[in-house]
Amino acid sequence: MFQFIVIFGVLLLLIILYTLFRISRLVSVVKGSNKKVATTSNKVNAALFMFFLFGAFGFFFWYSWTYFDDYTLPVASEHGIVTDTLFWTTMAVTGIVFLITNVLLFWFSYAYQHKEGRKASFYPDNHKIEILWTVVPALVLTGLVFTGLRAWNDITSEAQSDAEIIEIMGYQFAWGVRYPGVKDNALGEYNYQMIDAVNQFGMDLSDKNTYDDFMPIEMHIPKGKEVLLKIRARDVLHSVFLPHFRVKMDAVPGMPTHFKFTATKSTAEMRAELENPEFNYFVTCTEICGRGHFSMVMKLVVDEPADYEKWKAEQPTWLKLNPDYLAKVPEANRELAKIKSGMVEGDENNLKASL
Repeated sequence: MFQFIVIFGVLLLLIILYTLFRISRLVSVVKGSNKKVATTSNKVNAALFMFFLFGAFGFFFWYSWTYFDDYTLPVASEHGIVTDTLFWTTMAVTGIVFLITNVLLFWFSYAYQHKEGRKASFYPDNHKIEILWTVVPALVLTGLVFTGLRAWNDITSEAQSDAEIIEIMGYQFAWGVRYPGVKDNALGEYNYQMIDAVNQFGMDLSDKNTYDDFMPIEMHIPKGKEVLLKIRARDVLHSVFLPHFRVKMDAVPGMPTHFKFTATKSTAEMRAELENPEFNYFVTCTEICGRGHFSMVMKLVVDEPADYEKWKAEQPTWLKLNPDYLAKVPEANRELAKIKSGMVEGDENNLKASL
């Protein structure tokens, strides 16, 4: 390590000395020195521009082609296909412009390097070219923006009446999910003032819909059915990211957000496609939210519809796992809460009618 520091210090010193030498020469030129500016460095710099052009672009294309599959995850949702189409359309448009402008930039630096006796041409303006390079980009960008806006409006619009509703909440440093129970299929209300170490979602136990809600340790969604994610943050800014589904939405404290999508490939199908029996979908956070940000990963399973309904039916309710909270249920609703939560057997409909 010490040797590395010494070598780095020597190189830094050489760079400083060379910079001072260059500055002294430039100062002498500004003062009107009769010495002519050497053209050797101009030729070298011009050649380096061309070397960097071919070297950098060559490496860029080689890397993109070779490792394309490593950084482009397979898509597993209907919305993801739309998102990928928008992404690659934007990449094609901006990529072509990027290539043209940068090739010209490096070529001009080479072709118009300093030479004795060469004088630059005076070209003040060209109204036709200025109108062209203003109108054409404006039209292209307008098309891209409105296409993206249409996709955004679709994913944030009202969900279907039979959509699967799941609440997901980020907190330092994990994710929690809450599902409506199978008895009422309605997610209960919450109140942030009721959040504590156990009631992490702040469920309002005065709402009858909360009694059969459950909170599993891993997230499950059905294949082929629209899913509406209701997104919350308990402390700081987080961001829900499901990369294979192209789902990304910020979780903002005090401002619930949502995202709807439909999965098209079950976990088993994706494992077969990738030939990887260990593959799992996941939810992660893409907003740096503190020192434990890296640990905000939750397993996500995409089930076939029948398997998903079976899994839901097997999940114990939150109230059943935390019977002490029955005391916080209004006394008039406690018998109903016991039945809906599965604490006791009973006829929920008859009890509702008596109430």
